[in-house]
Amino acid sequence: MATLQGIMAISLWSLLALLGALTTAIPAFQLLFICFSVSTLLMFAGRLIHRRPMLSPPDLSPGQWLVGITGLFGFHWCYFTALKWAPALEVSLIVYLWPLLLSLLVAGRGRRHLAGLGSLLGFGGVAVLIAPSGDAGPSNAGLVGYGLALCCALIWAGYSWYLSRTKGKAEDIGWVSLAVALLSLLVHLATEQGHWPLSAREGLGALLLGLGPVGGAFYLWDRGLKQGNRPLLASLSFGTPLLSSVVLVLAGINDWRPATIAALMLVMLGAGVANLRPRRSAMLKEEGVSG
Repeated sequence: MATLQGIMAISLWSLLALLGALTTAIPAFQLLFICFSVSTLLMFAGRLIHRRPMLSPPDLSPGQWLVGITGLFGFHWCYFTALKWAPALEVSLIVYLWPLLLSLLVAGRGRRHLAGLGSLLGFGGVAVLIAPSGDAGPSNAGLVGYGLALCCALIWAGYSWYLSRTKGKAEDIGWVSLAVALLSLLVHLATEQGHWPLSAREGLGALLLGLGPVGGAFYLWDRGLKQGNRPLLASLSFGTPLLSSVVLVLAGINDWRPATIAALMLVMLGAGVANLRPRRSAMLKEEGVSG
């Protein structure tokens, strides 16, 4: 069940681009404030439904607070700032190094070579899907954006790995979401022009983002990594940009391309390779316990 919840999180993240099209006029950190406020309300709604105390504090260590806030707020801050300095496709290509890093981090000693090969195949699929067309090369002016995008990959891989190593309740994400919402509001008030009130279209888009890819998905991802099949989720996470592309095609925003089919094959192959069970003799040899 936990693995399925992790897969559901990946599926929700694939809707980010589609739902984001409804909210392009909302300043980035105002949008984050709304989304993480919705995420916080999800926690209180769950407590209300299960008749638990509404204001009982979370059981989070200082490290969990630090990693949680850094992971959620830091990732999105780096991501939105990177988009101001570098092309979106190139930023996305660098950001989606995180599944490769996560696959290597969560793989057992006897599976690291398969995880590495599967990760490379999966990342190859992502590269085929979002590689820019034409002869224009990357601009030197985008180096700052590329660096921030790399920070995104490192932050999310580290955040996801930390979740897989710690215990705690998934609902504690709600308290971290509250902290992120307040930080986002402060950054919005300090750096962005207001955009109130929202239109019905923008309000719906922000609500759906908070319920799904920028909110609700974090609860599912937390439970998936703590209780589910971590190597499988790490390899399947390569499919996030691919699924996003398919959703945009089905919505009529993008067209089918040969690259989409090629990327699908590489992602599926990479996920399969990363989850092969190595021969016991090979595992023993790698772990240094064979004769």
